[in-house]
Amino acid sequence: MNEITLKILQSVAEGILTPHEALLRLGDDAVYDTLQGLALDTQRSLRTGLGETVFAEGKSDTALLSAVERLAAQGSVLVTRVSSAQASLLGKHFSSGRYWSEARLFTLGGQIATSMERPFPQQGDVLVVSAGAADIPVALESYGALAFWGKSCGCITDVGVAGLHRLIPHLEALRHARIIIAVAGMEGALPGVLAGLVPCPVVAVPTSVGYGLGEGGRTALSTMLCTCVPGVAVMNIDNGFGAAAFAAKMLR
Repeated sequence: MNEITLKILQSVAEGILTPHEALLRLGDDAVYDTLQGLALDTQRSLRTGLGETVFAEGKSDTALLSAVERLAAQGSVLVTRVSSAQASLLGKHFSSGRYWSEARLFTLGGQIATSMERPFPQQGDVLVVSAGAADIPVALESYGALAFWGKSCGCITDVGVAGLHRLIPHLEALRHARIIIAVAGMEGALPGVLAGLVPCPVVAVPTSVGYGLGEGGRTALSTMLCTCVPGVAVMNIDNGFGAAAFAAKMLR
């Protein structure tokens, strides 16, 4: 226990700080671990409500293993953008971990154990909705992260504007959701459609799915940014994790 932490705990014992104020102070106590070129923010959850997540893409095997091992010593771990080779590596070192290949998520602990199995629940505080089947991997990154954090969430797939009648059976659940994450590629019209049907905020996630002028998701991104329907917030291309984090913070 470092000196700053000890002083904060003494202040709580003396009635100078409330437990909530102490948590905020502990989060501001900039303790992080430096290993393999990484500076792990081990107190992020105290400051932000969401713990450090490991982004696997681009990391060396040594750096990836070191990061997961250090965070696992504190509790559950969420790793995103995990390739099949990285999943094999992590599985050998962390036998209790789970890999969800479609979502590219690797988890240790958390509350995701059965949530990635089909059929997905189709109701919840957060509903993740994908326009097409090709958008499902990004949608599942959102859904999986929310499930890992223990949020009430569901996932509805393949209900894009090519067949809007497919939304009708889900309208009641959509209108009871507190937040909707709408994932779409191609022209990216689904978030605007949903925002015109429901009272809750819609978080739009453009995907890099599409032909030619889709430009790797830029067309969908532009459509979502230019929607005339109020109540839409737009994430970066393919950023399912970012949408999940945004929704989780809104639910607090």
